[in-house]
Amino acid sequence: MNRMLILTSLCALLGLASCGHKEEEKEEEIKYQVTSPLKRDTTITNDYVSQIHSIQHIELRALEKGYLQKIFVDEGQYVRKGQLMFQILPIQYQAELLKAQAEANFVDVEYKNTKLLADSNIVSKNELALAKAKLDKAKAEVSVAQIHLGFTEVRAPFDGIMDHFQVRLGSLVNEGDLLTTLSDNSKMWVYFNVPEAEYLNYKTHAQEENLNSVNLLMANQRVYDHPGVVQTIEADFNNETGNIAFRATFPNPKGLLRHGETGNIQMTLPMKNALIIPQKATFEVLEKKYVYIVDKDNKIRSREITIAAEMPHIFVVRSGLNKDDKILLEGLRQVKENEKIQYTFVKPESVISNLSLYAE
Repeated sequence: MNRMLILTSLCALLGLASCGHKEEEKEEEIKYQVTSPLKRDTTITNDYVSQIHSIQHIELRALEKGYLQKIFVDEGQYVRKGQLMFQILPIQYQAELLKAQAEANFVDVEYKNTKLLADSNIVSKNELALAKAKLDKAKAEVSVAQIHLGFTEVRAPFDGIMDHFQVRLGSLVNEGDLLTTLSDNSKMWVYFNVPEAEYLNYKTHAQEENLNSVNLLMANQRVYDHPGVVQTIEADFNNETGNIAFRATFPNPKGLLRHGETGNIQMTLPMKNALIIPQKATFEVLEKKYVYIVDKDNKIRSREITIAAEMPHIFVVRSGLNKDDKILLEGLRQVKENEKIQYTFVKPESVISNLSLYAE
């Protein structure tokens, strides 16, 4: 009987100790960290999908009909302005030129004879004027024949790089047929679209902050060595997308960039009095961002926020918060709506600095 009483007492003591330990653990588990948004001036870098174009990119087409007699260049070759590229069989146009020159020579003789007679008052001045008109017409026909013959030679209109051939040696080409394309890649035009709100931010601060300089993130995720300059903004917004087109010019001294490439333009914009919060303090429901607010009664309330910009580890909040709000920093999955919690407040400066991020 005494043994039973002793065992019962021991069990009760062990049970009380266990309960006390669980209560201590429970108290530790509900001690959460809370912070506030950090308000400060900062800069954000926005990425925009872009298309890269040569500063000059044209189609070279045949100006006359004929057989392609010679090709003096190769695909991908760098050519100089005025360099001969294609020769269309010129026999027909050479014959036309010779015919026109012979006719001009004949009319010239007639004109000289008529002038001698006119000077002697044997023929009238009207006959001399008619002979002069025939000579002018013959000379004009020679010029036209020379132009047609010149059209059988296709020369580079500027320094650039050849694209692939659309025709082969011996092909019969008609007037207007595409031969190839030529690109001047000394500078590149990079086009990208900017939403209205970001356009307004850019125009507001572009002069005072000298924001014309932009960077190009290439398809291999490397930043292009040379910064570009925003030089052109189109006149109108696209009503369907709400965007407006920008054009930045990039130098291309090594010829790395080519017409038709893609990349991302990185544009840095200032933000005055921005509200910054850690990304880990947010959660998402149906593609909307939320935070947990701790009210004056220490109860948890969810609140939707909108994001103005995203950077590594942090969000810049456009709306939904003010600098005095207390937000739950950790343990978002362990709390429920309207749950009363205990917390310790962590200064927002300390929170942001521990993210190893330079927000300024």
